[in-house]
Amino acid sequence: DYLMKETAVSIKNVSKAFKLPTESTNSLKRLVINTVKGIKGYKEQQVLKDISFDVYKGDFFGVVGRNGSGKSTLLKIISQIYWPENGTVEIDGRLVSFIELGVGFNPELTGRENVYLNGAMLGFSEKEIDGMYEDIVSFAELSEFMNQKLKNYSSGMQVRLAFSVAIQAKSDILVLDEVLAVGDEAFQRKCNDYFMQARAEKKTIILVTHSMEAVRKYCNRAVMIDKGKVKVLGTPDEVANQYSLDNVVQAGAEVLDAAKNESDRQLSSVENVNVRLLSSEILTGENRTVDFEVSYDVMQDITTYLAFSLTDIDRSFWMYNDNSQEQMLKRTGHKTMRYRCELKGINSCKLALTVSVRDDAQRPLAFNRPDNSPVIIVSPDETLNSSRRDAASGVLTANGIWEVG
Repeated sequence: DYLMKETAVSIKNVSKAFKLPTESTNSLKRLVINTVKGIKGYKEQQVLKDISFDVYKGDFFGVVGRNGSGKSTLLKIISQIYWPENGTVEIDGRLVSFIELGVGFNPELTGRENVYLNGAMLGFSEKEIDGMYEDIVSFAELSEFMNQKLKNYSSGMQVRLAFSVAIQAKSDILVLDEVLAVGDEAFQRKCNDYFMQARAEKKTIILVTHSMEAVRKYCNRAVMIDKGKVKVLGTPDEVANQYSLDNVVQAGAEVLDAAKNESDRQLSSVENVNVRLLSSEILTGENRTVDFEVSYDVMQDITTYLAFSLTDIDRSFWMYNDNSQEQMLKRTGHKTMRYRCELKGINSCKLALTVSVRDDAQRPLAFNRPDNSPVIIVSPDETLNSSRRDAASGVLTANGIWEVG
């Protein structure tokens, strides 16, 4: 299918490095001495390493990655702000970027003057900007402030104005960096309406975001950048699932801290608690089965049972929990139990599996270690229709029926 599509942006083997100074060289003498001794005075940080992918015309293309992964540098290369050391970037059409607050704007000029300044930098004539001006101001909702200097605007107002200029510019390719993180609820709704319209009209958009909900909702393709390299290039679900999985340990650190503290204080009556996930760590489609095995060693003659919880890492609450009190295990020795359940009706979420071994008085004796707490990514069911998928930000999958009164 993609063989028949026209390429809007082609990135081939792109690499980029920055030189970071390691010492101050403020004299000619020091510079000569360092040169003679072979001391560079800087270290090289490789930010992008052999990046290659294509964005096709009509794509709503997501770019994700943790802070420091290189995605912002990549966008600046696409926008021709930076040039790569190696590789090529080919762009077919007029490209407009919204990648950094303040770029192309002068704080000493008014909002109106900045619209004309930014429009001119994007290649538009004064007459063309005249034709777009009212639409820009209306979308940004800043009609009362256009004659004030930009330095008196809040950061949110500046972003609204810049974003409005960018989307009204009628470009062939629009590059956006984290625009969904700004503005009030009403402006967020406007952004959502614009993105849905742009997707329906097959406009070419490259969106950098940390929101996996946005990737799934708007994008038809996506890429994940990790440590300067392409880690995943594919469907929104494939990329979002991998991103969530890679970030879940950091995101869930607070949730797992309690288990770690209990584990550090565990009594010698129970040791070597180990949890082994038998089912997939990423649940997609209609597959919602969680299957795991717990083993541990009982060092004293006591009765034990298991309790566990599946904690939603982002929302910090138990999504599911159970225990084996009806199947108590007695005496010392190595113990093993297996558990299977179905998470039917649950939408997109990241779950941490925490297990405790308890005695017959319900006292916790030991926990699985935080580094042995499996993470389960529940992905929205791709068989859902577009309406159901748009509603997939809630905890439960929508199952109601609308009726016209």
